[in-house]
Amino acid sequence: PDAASWRELVPERADAVLAEVSKARGILVGEYEKDATTHFERFTLGGKPLGPIELPGLGSASITTNDDRTEAFITFMSFNEPRSVYRVDLADGALSLWERPDVPVDPSTIEVKQEWYTSKDGTRVPMFIVHRKGLSLDGTNPTLLYGYGGFSASMTPFFSAVHFAWLDAGGVYALANLRGGGEYGEAWHRAGMLENKQNVFDDLYGAAEHLIASRYTSPEHLAVMGGSNGGLLTGVAATQRPDLFAAVVSQVPLLDMLRYHQFLMAKFWVPEYGSPEDPKAFEWLRAYSPYHNIREGTKYPAILFTAGENDNRVHPLHARKMAAAMQAKAANDFNNDPILLWVDREGGHGQGKPLALRIRDVADWLSFVMWQTGLCDS
Repeated sequence: PDAASWRELVPERADAVLAEVSKARGILVGEYEKDATTHFERFTLGGKPLGPIELPGLGSASITTNDDRTEAFITFMSFNEPRSVYRVDLADGALSLWERPDVPVDPSTIEVKQEWYTSKDGTRVPMFIVHRKGLSLDGTNPTLLYGYGGFSASMTPFFSAVHFAWLDAGGVYALANLRGGGEYGEAWHRAGMLENKQNVFDDLYGAAEHLIASRYTSPEHLAVMGGSNGGLLTGVAATQRPDLFAAVVSQVPLLDMLRYHQFLMAKFWVPEYGSPEDPKAFEWLRAYSPYHNIREGTKYPAILFTAGENDNRVHPLHARKMAAAMQAKAANDFNNDPILLWVDREGGHGQGKPLALRIRDVADWLSFVMWQTGLCDS
């Protein structure tokens, strides 16, 4: 077991992050994250490549193997496929559907693709774009852009029946793989944390500008949404680039970045954002802190802030004071472009909510976004 006796079997790759290795009879299976999607590669026990396992499309997957056989099972899902189980013979990589849940939507009507765009500093960033097949690129499609960009969390394809209400009505859904996430390893994460946090916001604006330039949508039909660290992202977007969006949904957000560390468990996030008590960190936090960058007399997008009264991660004070300040200073027509605050008296940060509360939350944000992007009248 001495380290001097170790031998490298599966070398590090520059184009993909090795997430896990599974062992079957005579075979190793490497699970890679490449461009925010799952890829499987087969190897002998000595590390000789045996080739990939071809998955059904762009998606997220995991594999279950056994030491005594080459039969394995892969769980796969994507924006247009519910979590399904495939059987695979690792000897030849042949894949066949084993079980798929019966869902009341038609995934075959939905197209999933991945496009790249260039951020402000020249960095290429990928984005998933999902819509009904046969979409007309005329610049008028209501579009919902989602982002997170922090804590090395990768935004990978997932299935949500909720999205079909949006997609079936003609909406476009986009998921951007912003820096700060873990899609390309720790370097990608570090490029979006601490003093580099502005890169995350610039990546989001690049995604929005790509959707507009490619004629998927226009600022009058584009909404942006995010929660927690993603709520910070959308709060910054509203204050830095109000011209890009018709609507903003900021869920359980951090918004006062000069006092965030004083409440609940937020002090543990100082390694990600920096401490306002550090003079250098204070400067970059002050530069983007949404609460401190509201401008008097500015017309902002319609905004829905949400918070949980029992949130033990992000204190609801962030959403409360941000909404109050924007309502006092914004030049919005509040009948048509409101600044709204919803504090869930029964909920927390989001995890563990009963079904009835989750349905209510979805109905609120979905109807708000549909209204503001023109997918429905009101």
